[in-house]
Amino acid sequence: MLSDQELLRYSRQILLQQVDIDGQLRLKNSRVLIVGLGGLGAPVALYLAAAGVGELHLADFDRVELTNLQRQIIHDTASIGTSKVDSALRRLAAINPEVTLVAHRQALDADSLGLAVAAVDLVLDCSDNFSTREAVNAACVAAGKPLVSGAAIRLEGQLSVFDPRRPESPCYHCLYGHGSEAELTCSEAGVIGPLVGLVGSLQALEALKLLAGFGEPLVGRLLLIDALGTKFRELRVKRDPQCRVCGGGDA
Repeated sequence: MLSDQELLRYSRQILLQQVDIDGQLRLKNSRVLIVGLGGLGAPVALYLAAAGVGELHLADFDRVELTNLQRQIIHDTASIGTSKVDSALRRLAAINPEVTLVAHRQALDADSLGLAVAAVDLVLDCSDNFSTREAVNAACVAAGKPLVSGAAIRLEGQLSVFDPRRPESPCYHCLYGHGSEAELTCSEAGVIGPLVGLVGSLQALEALKLLAGFGEPLVGRLLLIDALGTKFRELRVKRDPQCRVCGGGDA
């Protein structure tokens, strides 16, 4: 059940007929893993905590640096030098003490990543490198857990949802194969702050839709964002039957 305090806290989204009490209860009973607490993970964690997702698992082995603060809005100047997980824990607990927070401060290897994914209902990939995205995707396919994947670099962003519960859904590897320009990092190519905020906010929205059960998620669709011209484009993405991760292809 929702307490009187929770009914008041979440009243504005409960007013939506697509959410209502039932949807809010589904959010309260959900567990989510956020991989990466940087530019994308910051708005994701803030919005999911504020929305009342019951349990947030936070994974990041990095520490806060001065160069992060231009875009990683969950951290502040006082957090420089501290663990990104600890910085996020303090901020999220202050925003919503109703949410349970689980910390993963060490880099997740194949075994620990598999366990972390198996322990939740949904995963958000907010990392900044291809190898991590591939590993997270493989773990989600193996565990049958939906994955909300976002990326942003320079003035361009991408967003998609991969849901192995749906037989028609592609996985991350179906789309990107063995790599792409996304292997560049923000420290190498640069990025504008509001762009990662936009992509991360859309990731949070897709997660809420999946968890609460409303709307149509971006399964089988890739959203491309051109921040320079403020343009959005959508591409259809099909599952690769020969994919080595989710299909019948060779590893």
